[in-house]
Amino acid sequence: MTSSPTDAAAPESRRRFATIGVVGLGTMGAGIAEVFARNGFSVVGVEVTDDAVDRGRQHLEHSTRRAVARGKLSVEDQAELVGRVSFTTDLTDLADADFVVEAVVESIEIKKSIFRELEGIVKPDAILATNTSSLSVTEISTANLHPGRVIGVHFFNPAPVQNLVEIVRTVVTDEEVLEDVKSLVARLGKSPVICGDRAGFIANTLLFGYLNHAASMYEQRFASREDIDAAMRLGCGYPMGPLALLDLIGLDTAYEILDTMYKQGRDRLHAPTPILKQLVTAGFLGRKTGRGFYTYQEADSHVVVADSQTPDSDRRPQLRRPVTSVGVVGTGTMGTGIVEVFARAGYDVTYVGRSAAKVDALRAGVERSLDKAIQRGKLEETAKAVALAHLRGTTSLDDVATCDLVVEAVAEDLAVKTMLFENLDEICRQGDGGAGAILATTTSSLPVISLAISTKRPQDVIGLHFFNPAPVMQLVEVVSTVTTADDVHETAVALCESLGKVAVSCGDRAGFIVNALLFPYLNDAVKMLEAHYATADDIDTAMKLGCALPMGPFELLDVVGNDVSLAIQRELYLEFREPGFAPAPLLEHLVTAGYLGRKTKRGFRDYSA
Repeated sequence: MTSSPTDAAAPESRRRFATIGVVGLGTMGAGIAEVFARNGFSVVGVEVTDDAVDRGRQHLEHSTRRAVARGKLSVEDQAELVGRVSFTTDLTDLADADFVVEAVVESIEIKKSIFRELEGIVKPDAILATNTSSLSVTEISTANLHPGRVIGVHFFNPAPVQNLVEIVRTVVTDEEVLEDVKSLVARLGKSPVICGDRAGFIANTLLFGYLNHAASMYEQRFASREDIDAAMRLGCGYPMGPLALLDLIGLDTAYEILDTMYKQGRDRLHAPTPILKQLVTAGFLGRKTGRGFYTYQEADSHVVVADSQTPDSDRRPQLRRPVTSVGVVGTGTMGTGIVEVFARAGYDVTYVGRSAAKVDALRAGVERSLDKAIQRGKLEETAKAVALAHLRGTTSLDDVATCDLVVEAVAEDLAVKTMLFENLDEICRQGDGGAGAILATTTSSLPVISLAISTKRPQDVIGLHFFNPAPVMQLVEVVSTVTTADDVHETAVALCESLGKVAVSCGDRAGFIVNALLFPYLNDAVKMLEAHYATADDIDTAMKLGCALPMGPFELLDVVGNDVSLAIQRELYLEFREPGFAPAPLLEHLVTAGYLGRKTKRGFRDYSA
């Protein structure tokens, strides 16, 4: 059965909420009405015309019928739920409402006019809430004689499914109102997070900065749309790539949100990148028009169809240079993982360590990893012996002389890597007409071109950025410099595919694709915390529930290591000289204090217990 408003397990509020008003019954408003009715509240839904009321009623009935079809609601409960909602075109019917939430179009003037009218209708202790996703709640509250009772309650779409609700307090919101609304939202089974009143609140502020950066990356032709999206899905575990997500949201909506955020905060990272305006002006708004960054089967379809930018599926990358033997220099976690990946794919691997103990430790690490894969049913028992037979450990760099490809996986230090590449250049096979060995670096942040020019064969040098743990993570960023030969790039992509990996291609600049998009977002989250705009827990909750990310930004920072994050953010700032990329002072202070995250048992959170 659906619950009543008196039996929900949630903190007690000072006010008694029984009747809820919802102004605006589009998709979002009807969803909010359903949420309250499902939890036993009487709901009065208001629209401007009888036709709009009918559409709102249909939204509610269709949504609840889907819930019945999925076994989420019984037929009896559906009838009871729908019966709790009354519909009207007269705002005065909200006179007895205890809580009114506005969910009309994102127009400041329309919202203010509604709040101005409500002021003379509702009870003195009724709370007035706006569901705006980007407009100033403070400005909306100026339409009221009692702005202390006005608050933002930002539900996410679809409201019956999404658990996150951002509660937006203004500088004049009464503390009692805030606590009562927080309690009310919790009674709905939602997860409330508290934040201040600025454009975008928590989730949109962090999300749209990231989406805007991805659109700019595409606009600059740094990487293809497919590779940008694949990189963030596979490299970060995001449910959708940024450009596909922009198409889903609607490019017009994204542009409006970014424009509002920029006008309020003047942060250049929120200034809509020009390609967004161009696409919107052309009428390419994303899925709803059948074309945006991608082309769709028809308007409102999720099925992507080929267009002029779609890679030719009939032309698969080829090994333009023969690769049968691989050298790996470095015996750390990444080096060990890369050795395993190549060996399991059937390549003969010569790996080089600084001592016999490190060489032995690498082989032992590969054996442990293979045993785990067997235990989990990911690998046949016989495949272990086959993979190990491809391994040859050594302490002599000269032993990679005959390898077709040598992968460097040593410390992330430019001087160390440069010296290694100078030595490899002398040792490894050189030749004309594509006969030379390919030299690859696994760097995640250093310029590949600096390593290339340390050799006499810059055309044979490329970046192969594997993600950790290499045997598990599917993504490899293939990084070409201005000197990398085309056949080397194609061979690297084909090689990655032969390993069962997904190769994404990009140019040689700080952060490549994944880190260039991920770390500014993490840095923005630190700045948000630093400004006391929201707590680390609420920011993490907002991004996990509101954007379906696998980890919140502070959880991720503590796992990656704040020192690593700071180093990458500094590289990005030095490369792009973008003021918004300057590392957050709080991040620098934590690193200085030795609070590096889980590895030191303290970072943004304390792990000592």
